This record gives sequence, structure tokens and C-alpha cells, in this order.
Amino acid sequence: MTIEAAISELFPLLGDRLSRSKGDLAQHGRSETHFNNMLPDAVAYPENTGEVSKILAVCHAQGCPVVAWGTGTSLEGHALALRGGISLDLSRMNRVLAVHPEDMDAVVQPGVTREALNAELRATGLFFSVDPGANASLGGMAATRASGTTSVRYGTMRDNVIGLEVVLADGRVIRTGTRARKSSAGYDLTGLFVGSEGTLGIITELTLRLRGQPEAISSAICAFESVEAAVETVIATIQSGISMARIEFVDSATARAFNLYAGREMPEKPHLLVEFHGSPASVAEDAERLGELVAEFGGSDFAWSSKPEERNALWALRHNAYYACLGLRKGATALVTDVCVPISRLAEAVEATRADIAESPLEGPILGHVGDGNFHAVLLVEPGNATELEEALRLSARMTERALEMEGTVTGEHGVGVGKLAYMPREHGEAWGVMGDIKAALDPTNILNPGKLVQRN
Repeated sequence: MTIEAAISELFPLLGDRLSRSKGDLAQHGRSETHFNNMLPDAVAYPENTGEVSKILAVCHAQGCPVVAWGTGTSLEGHALALRGGISLDLSRMNRVLAVHPEDMDAVVQPGVTREALNAELRATGLFFSVDPGANASLGGMAATRASGTTSVRYGTMRDNVIGLEVVLADGRVIRTGTRARKSSAGYDLTGLFVGSEGTLGIITELTLRLRGQPEAISSAICAFESVEAAVETVIATIQSGISMARIEFVDSATARAFNLYAGREMPEKPHLLVEFHGSPASVAEDAERLGELVAEFGGSDFAWSSKPEERNALWALRHNAYYACLGLRKGATALVTDVCVPISRLAEAVEATRADIAESPLEGPILGHVGDGNFHAVLLVEPGNATELEEALRLSARMTERALEMEGTVTGEHGVGVGKLAYMPREHGEAWGVMGDIKAALDPTNILNPGKLVQRN
């Protein structure tokens, strides 16, 4: 039972779609952030569920690790091959299998990206709402329970995945859920696999909830004199019941990064970026109500736009915030961390994090999807500088500890992967052990993404 035996057995099935080239191994051994490269032993490119099933059956029998790969945009080392084995690249399983406009759902393979699905949906008047920023694969988004800028209104992947097809560690293929909008028949296996980070099974098909394109969309940006004023505005907005499609926060360092990255002329102050969806009348009413709150907390006048090209440019800038922040320090990499707290503790959490970073020698812009209490810090470090990485890890640890003290979570959307593994016992207590029991039941040989999310040898 060896990795090499599994690879030898898979060659007749996959041929040149089982690669051991240096380029493929390097591509599938990298991380978006600070983690060291960890190369798999081979990269497999299946094209259908049957092939995924056969690959897993072989790897299960041989004890060969299998790590699913979507687009490689995760931030906590989810797709790194910690113990070698097969990197299972699902990018060729990229078909939209069905769209049911009357039921407002779509069935897709895991390699379909969110942008590709929305391009397919343009003529239907529908769209898929979860927008994490990166053009991630939908299978990867489900596996990490992704969310993003629009989740304050439309929910996360947990709310928008209706059902799944999953290949288990031993090669069995199961379906979770139906296309019905509700069911009380048995355990919620869909919810179990959404967010399991490839440790319980490989997602090979998704049934997704779609939304109607809003009649009117309007976006705006506004500056504040302090972080506290901007965040307090967010809290007041949510508590007032104003229906926001997006409400994003960026601090003064991020505003400076945007200016350098995209030639903007934003004041180097904290900002809110907002968007409303609805009828022309509802959008106008909600914008007016928000404007009153902004004035109450000392914000500047909103710069509004309903032109698609201007709105798209604004959100493209927000989505590229990570790369913009990297530009604040030439040659830097980053430890990117996120936490999520109850809305009532958000201002306190952001202010305390800002103070910690200000006392540190590192630069760390803060931004986030603050409409649901989720914010991020991009802690800039010199590659290979162990002292700076240790400091970044200390700052990240303080963020997570504070979030738990506030009855929040150590990650609102990035997931656990490798980077947040150490905090799982404190957040979940005995429940983390139950997660391990579930893992042992579904993956007794521990081949699926070993070393991630749960504690197993």
C-alpha cells in the first residue's frame, strides 16, 4: 500500500491526464498566501464522476492521500498536499448541466466558476449570488462554505446549495438533497459536506439556488474620519433593517493601497462601499435612509453611481484588495486572516485589531464584509523572514482569541485548512471530537485531505 502503487494503477485509467511534470506539480503545490509550497506526487485530471469514483477506490485501497483542487484561491492552505499523494484537479469537470429558470436553480459540475455560471445565466434574468471576489470554482466554494460581498443579503454557500453529488473515500457515489426547496427526510447531508473542505468526500455535482436580477442597482462610496464611525454606521444600518446588497468596509491603509493600485484619488481615510438592489423606488428610499445615518456618524457625502461600468470598476477594486495591499510593500507576501463576531461587538473588535497592528512593526490593512460581522487583516511580511511571520501569527492569534471571547468564530469565510486548525478545540470543544468521529466513519483510511480541519493521525 503506497502512493507509487496507486499512481501506477491509475496510469492505465487516465493516461496523460495523470501528470508528474514539474510544472503541474509546482502549480498544485502553491498557496495564495504565506504557506510554504508542498508538492503532490501527481496531478489527476478527471473528466466525470465515474473517473473520480475509480480514482478514489484505488487510492482508498492503496492508502494514497487525495486533495481536491479547484482554482487554488483558498487562503488557509486548504489544497496543499501535506502528505503528498494525488492532487485531484476538477477543472475539466466544468459543464453547466441544467438550468431550470422556472424553479430558479441550476445543476453544475464542480469545475464551473462563478463567473462562467453567471455568463451562462445572462439570458434567463437570473444570477448566482455568492461572490467571494476570486473567480473560484463552485465546487471549491461549496467545500469551503464560501461567502463574500453579497452575503449580507443573499446568504453564503450554506444557504445557496440545494443538493450535491459526492464521491466518498472508498469510491461510493451518493446524492444529498433533491431539487425540492425543503425536506424533513433524514439527516442534512448537504449541510454536512458544504464546508467540509474535501475531508469527507469529493463534490462532483452541485444543485444551486438562483436569484432574480434586480430591476435597479446603485452603488456608492463614502469616507469617514474614524474606523469607529464607519463601523458604527454599519451596525446602525443593519439594526435599522435597511436592505443592503453589499456593505463593505476598508480602512485608511486599504484606501491608500487602492490609490496606488488603480490610480484612484480616495481620501486616505476609512470608507464604506455599498450597493442596493431592488425596484427604483426601493433603491432610492434605502439610499436616502442610509444617507441620514452616514450624516449622523459624520461621514462624507456618498458618491453614487448607477452606471454598470462604474459599479463594476468599484467592485473589481474591492475584489482585488489583496493584490492592492501587497503593493504597499514591494515583494511582500501576506498572512491573510479573518474572523467574524456578533454585529454588536464589531466596532470593538475592529478597533482593538487596529490598535494591535498599530503597535506592531508590520503593516496590516483591515477590510471586510462587515454587514455580517466579518472582517479581514492583510498582514504584510517579507518572504522568508521568520521574525516577521512570527509577529504576523501573533497578531492573527490575538484576532482569533478576541473573536472567541466575543462569542464569535475564528473564521467567517476563509475556512480552517491548515492555518486555523489550532483554534478548533477552543471554538468547538467536544464537538471537534465529534467531527473527527464523522471523518473516521466516512474516511477510515484518512486519505481525503489529511491534516486539515479535524484531528486525526
